[in-house]
Amino acid sequence: MISVKDQQNLLIEIGKRIPYEITVYAIGGTAMMFLGLKEATLDVDLVFTKTEDKKAFKKAAKELGYKEMDSTIVHGVKDNSPEMISLGDARLDLFSTNVIDFIFSVSMQKRSRQDHQFGKNLLLKIADVHDIILMKCATRRVKDEDDIINLIRSIDTINWSLLVEEARNQVALGKETAIFNLGTLLETLKHKHKVKVPNAILGELWKLVKKQADKKSRSENAMTKKFSMQK
Repeated sequence: MISVKDQQNLLIEIGKRIPYEITVYAIGGTAMMFLGLKEATLDVDLVFTKTEDKKAFKKAAKELGYKEMDSTIVHGVKDNSPEMISLGDARLDLFSTNVIDFIFSVSMQKRSRQDHQFGKNLLLKIADVHDIILMKCATRRVKDEDDIINLIRSIDTINWSLLVEEARNQVALGKETAIFNLGTLLETLKHKHKVKVPNAILGELWKLVKKQADKKSRSENAMTKKFSMQK
């Protein structure tokens, strides 16, 4: 586990060792700590939009003693798992735009409001609460459901339509399971945890899932027909 104070000190030390200005986005438990919703986290979740920035950050962390770690221990065998490094009980999960089944999109980057400067060269932006929910929807570990409930309760009025809009955006970016993943998450929250998810939002999501399935079916039928005609 890493505390708020330890996380701050770690980022300060890393910021001292980065040779040029970089911008990093905090998601997951890290973002929740900056929002005052968590006192400690198992992993520092960070997203980089440039490969060279992640390399510079990772190099700086290794200078502090952090070592490579096998990401499959935590995330299993999944596409777009983070590069992981650890020191004692502290672990850093370093993502490159793709976060498992989601993309930290341009719209998500623009919604990241809070800025925290660590040293001269490290700028940390905190993801919007709605986008933290979506990113946790991508990982869906057991503790993530509790975090998502705390996030929802921290917002006076959650913008359910924004979640749907971003899920649709994710599909447009090539993440075909985004709408289904969000739908199953919200169903779980509603029926298991009694979160007041509007029925209209769930209905809209499942209509979009059906539309996706119908489109895929038509495409597959067209390909089959084309192949048959070529025989």
